[in-house]
Amino acid sequence: MNTLYTLKNQLLLIVLALLSTNIQAQDVPFNCDYNAYLFQYNDVYAIDLASGNSYQVAADVTPGSINAAAYNPADGFIWGSLSTPAKSIVRIGKDFNTTTFYIDELPTNGRYVGDVSADGIYYLKGGGTTFYKIDLNPESTNYTQHQSTETLSQNISIHDWAFNAVDGQIYAVAKNSNILYRINPDNGQVLALGEVPILSGLNYTFGAVYFDNEGRFYVSANETGTIYVIQAVQTVQSTDDIESNLFAFGPSSSSNDGARCPTAPVLQEICDNGIDDDGDGLIDCEDPSCSGFGMCDVIAPPTSSSNAGGLESNNRLSEQINARNFKRAKTGYKFDVNKAPRAVKGLSYASKSANSTFTLQDFVPLTTINEDEAIEASPSDLIGITNATEIYALDYLKNNNPVASVLALKTENGVYEHTKYICDRLLGAELISVSTIDINGQQFIKSIIKNEDGTFEFVLSLSAKVINNEANFAIESHWNLDQYEENVTFYNFQIWSNTIDDLYLLGQEVLNLLNIEKSIVSYNNSTPPTVFVRKGGYTNGGLDLQIINTNATQSVVLDAGYRSTETEAFENLNSTINLNGNYITNLRVETGNLFDIGFRIGDGVATPDDLFMSDGPWGIDDSQDGTQVINYNVTTNTTEFESTDYPIERNVELEATTSSYVAAYRALTPRFKAVDVTEYNSFQFSASGTGNLEITFVKESVTNWEAQFKTTVVLTNTVQDYTIDIEDLENNTLDIAELNDVVTIVFTMVAENGVSTTKVMNLNNLRFSQTAALSLNNYNSKEATLSVYPNPMSTHATIEFEYNQTETLQLVMYDQLGKEIYKKSFDAVPGTNSITINRENLSSGLYFCKIVNNQNNFNPLKLIIN
Repeated sequence: MNTLYTLKNQLLLIVLALLSTNIQAQDVPFNCDYNAYLFQYNDVYAIDLASGNSYQVAADVTPGSINAAAYNPADGFIWGSLSTPAKSIVRIGKDFNTTTFYIDELPTNGRYVGDVSADGIYYLKGGGTTFYKIDLNPESTNYTQHQSTETLSQNISIHDWAFNAVDGQIYAVAKNSNILYRINPDNGQVLALGEVPILSGLNYTFGAVYFDNEGRFYVSANETGTIYVIQAVQTVQSTDDIESNLFAFGPSSSSNDGARCPTAPVLQEICDNGIDDDGDGLIDCEDPSCSGFGMCDVIAPPTSSSNAGGLESNNRLSEQINARNFKRAKTGYKFDVNKAPRAVKGLSYASKSANSTFTLQDFVPLTTINEDEAIEASPSDLIGITNATEIYALDYLKNNNPVASVLALKTENGVYEHTKYICDRLLGAELISVSTIDINGQQFIKSIIKNEDGTFEFVLSLSAKVINNEANFAIESHWNLDQYEENVTFYNFQIWSNTIDDLYLLGQEVLNLLNIEKSIVSYNNSTPPTVFVRKGGYTNGGLDLQIINTNATQSVVLDAGYRSTETEAFENLNSTINLNGNYITNLRVETGNLFDIGFRIGDGVATPDDLFMSDGPWGIDDSQDGTQVINYNVTTNTTEFESTDYPIERNVELEATTSSYVAAYRALTPRFKAVDVTEYNSFQFSASGTGNLEITFVKESVTNWEAQFKTTVVLTNTVQDYTIDIEDLENNTLDIAELNDVVTIVFTMVAENGVSTTKVMNLNNLRFSQTAALSLNNYNSKEATLSVYPNPMSTHATIEFEYNQTETLQLVMYDQLGKEIYKKSFDAVPGTNSITINRENLSSGLYFCKIVNNQNNFNPLKLIIN
């Protein structure tokens, strides 16, 4: 008996110990951390309101869906209303353990609006005017008990509300009307404060709202994930008092609810101090929260035309794309908006086609975004060099500016292999954020790209395939192209816009038009990457990358395939990148000489990030009848260039028989973008070959080939060095050469008298150069001259100048608007002086550098930052 009693006591102690451990495990409060928490069904995401970036922190935390989520200041826990079990609420700890409480007075469903007051009273409601008050103050004798059922003074269509800690009032924004409401929690009186200006014209559900410690009200749209801010709502009396703006671009959801400690601050970007104040890696006007503030433009600039789009994200086609662009340059092709056909909405729009004889045009929206006009901009010259068999594209114009584009492509052997976000980041653009957009109840990946010219584009890609014996469409949308089904026909849609709202409407209409033709019965969409490269570039044998790490990952693996030149075989590169949990990491990956590279970074769990980059490629023009290439080879440079040179990487060997001409050409950038090389007064190279070599510097602004600036040199069997003075270049006019927009350099050999002959050219160590070397004995002429290298600059550059005395000078940099963005003092000495500029947080673009001294006799210098 004693033995049995002892055993029972031991078991009881064990049970009590387990219960105690379980209670402690569930008793970890959030204690007012700075995150906002987003609840989607029964998954939980942490959101940094400053950047909009989010990552999943818990999954399937309860059997039922959680709604009306709210932070409880009285105990530091998050509470929510459960769909299952009925009439229940749930307490959620920081470890995402949960405790469920049954409240008999609650209705069985429809409870989706909730927040907790400073003294721990949970205000919970669904549709209609009835709301419920539940005591969640752990010091109260009525803890977790129903306190009262009360009624609002009027019915309002809201989907979340939140307490403002500054004035103790409840605030909400209504769907459709976008009216801001203030609600007195003591008596349920509802006061309409007016329409929120930034939300005017929108029709979103605001299912997650939050406060910070200063009374800023953050409102998140379910469909787009856009986060808007209303400043100091406690002072608002009418629409005239409402100061509202974009704040960030977060994740979307069809079921969305938010909770946040209302006394926790949210870092704010100061829009004119040149500092990343809120830690999201975006400075001043780059940050969406600065849209429309001070000197910052409202984020709604012109977009790029679909006529220039569609370049594929793989290594097979770099040279063919180059050939397409070269042909455009040689023929003086310019897309003329005024001459392009206008698309008109006909009677058959949004109607099912007879016998399923649909075209791409049937799926491209019209009048959806209230455009002034839509123009056809199909880049038909992509057919034959890409895997697209049909192309149709529209640019949408408002006030004569392109504001959106839809590029539709049919492919018959798998998905179309280009997306803007894969290619553009290593070509001067930046991926500002990547998250989700909810269209027709399905989550698609949306990305926000800042182009090299400073404009923003909101981007969405999706593809449709026919299934069920051609009866239905299935939709796929992935970040990684290898996730799409292989060897099937896809109808691909790439959509970009200058506002997220137009992107949403265009994406929704594309899906609706597809559904009219064949019912959409399935979706296969991927999640966005949580670790991604915001921007990067290749310089001097390495990749300079800025990596954004939204979920505190410690390390990622980089897998790459690359070619050193256009004609060499592929090599592989594999390395581990340590991020140490940091949100932003700037690093350099040494690769050696590169022509192109495709690589992936990922942690093996979440969606990885893919990128592709190609340098400005070499190509050959052997298009004429009677021309046959015998040998074409591209090799790496072995000579180290001067720091003041602008090098043209890689050497070329070409041998061909021709009765007309054969040419080699080198684009200065991957996309045939114009480059200003007016800082250089000569073009230098070493070469050997046969006879005359005509060298043409193709300017973007010149459409007549004969008006391009040229010169001719004579090649011999032995290698010789050549220096071409830019001022000696000639065209069919008397103009002086100004190489401010060179897109490519063409090297042409012509067969004399039309007789077939063998032509050879071997070109090495090509570069633009500053040949006007100055001696130290001539200070007067030097004092007004600054030189910089490298230019364009990636991570750092050095400015050099000559001076004739000891003096403290200042180097000042201005942006294109004349705003001072950098200043550095420097003690000059007689002779040669140099100042190093580190990029730090400077954005890509054109800057002006100036030396300020007593005489003020230095000419300003242009500096390009890639």
